[in-house]
Parts: sequence; structure tokens; C-alpha cells
Amino acid sequence: MKQIVDGYLLIDKPRGWTSFDIVNKIRFLAADELGVRPRSLKVGHAGTLDPLATGLLIVLIGSHTKKQAEFMKQDKTYEAEVHLGQTSDTDDSEGSKTFVSDRRPEQEEVEQNLKAFVGKIEQIPPQFSAIKIGGKAAYARARAGQKVELKSRQVKIFSIEDISYKYPRVSFVCRVSSGTYVRSLARDFGAKLGTGAYLSSLKRTQVGEYSLKNAVDIKKLDTELLHHHLQS
Repeated sequence: MKQIVDGYLLIDKPRGWTSFDIVNKIRFLAADELGVRPRSLKVGHAGTLDPLATGLLIVLIGSHTKKQAEFMKQDKTYEAEVHLGQTSDTDDSEGSKTFVSDRRPEQEEVEQNLKAFVGKIEQIPPQFSAIKIGGKAAYARARAGQKVELKSRQVKIFSIEDISYKYPRVSFVCRVSSGTYVRSLARDFGAKLGTGAYLSSLKRTQVGEYSLKNAVDIKKLDTELLHHHLQS
């Protein structure tokens, strides 16, 4: 068994786990085998997934942590599901819901309004996000009851495909640029449609050339699988 020095792992993150949970497990697995303190190992990830999201998380070990920006700037593909009729203060199913409308739009209206987001758009990130405001994460300020004002940013939606609609659920596959929040896309889609909406499910399937198909289930990961899947 080779000694762990550095590299990256493609991890399949399950629902309920935080990105930090994933990093922490891998850090302790590696530290235990090397006989060193976990804090002495550099382990990070290339793009946070919310606890309710699933799918591909790229974990960086050792010198590969210096390549974080390189991994993070790549385009990403998601399988998303949106719930119509309500909004959420977190823009996903975790937050407090507010009823907006019980109108049931037709399939054509749903598709037209959703596809209108393809291209370069201005997007305001969710209040409950990891973006720093005055050195403090926006979600921490929001949870403390502070008013959070985030500036819009330009992102690009390359494609929205495989749209499936059965009220109140709309599912689709989207490929987006780095920095795009699918939660914000769901929120803005609901506003454009006039029904309100929030993101009810999200799975990341691709980051650049890296695919979820090649990822290992974090729940099954042990030192043997870590060695097998570690890439450099």
C-alpha cells in the first residue's frame, strides 16, 4: 500500500452530509494510516455542496489543495428539481416556506420561462450562502437575523435540458458556469413564472471532465478504497 502524499478523490456525497463532513472523514482516514495528527494534513474540497445536495465533490489532499481554484473554475452539471407555489428563505427545502400561488402553469409556459435563463444572466446569490460579508459568511449573518444584501454577479447557464413537469415539481438538467447558484436559478424561475419556487433536490453529476460515475461512496470509503481511488 502506497503512502498517501497528495492527490484528489472523486466522492459521491450523500444527502445530509456537509462538505466539511466529507473532508473530515478523509482527513482522519489518511492521518490514521500515516500515524500523524489529522491537523497536520492538508485536505480541502473544490466547491461546496449544501447538506441537502448530493453528488460529485472533489476532495484535494496535500499539494493538490493549492490547485483548488483550478478545479473550482470549471463548469458544472446538475440534476435539479424545483417545487412551485412557494418560496423559501433559504431558496431550498430546508428553509421557512411562504405560500405564493396555487396556479398550475401549462407545460409550454414552464419550459419557456425556464429556458429563458439560458445564456449570460445577472444572479443574486442566496442569503444563506457561504459568501463572505465583512469577513463573515452570509448564512451566519442571516441565521443571526441580520439583513444580508448581496450584489448580483454575472454567471452563464450553458444549457437547460430534459425538462420534466408534473405540478408542483419541475425537474431538469443544467450545465452552468462556476459561481452559479442553482438555488438562485430556482428562486428566479419561480418569480418569472409568477408562482414562486424553491429548489427541492440537487445532484451534481459533472465538474469539468470529472464525472460522478467515477466517484466513490463516502459511506463505503476505507483506507483501501482511498488508495485505489486517489488520483494525482
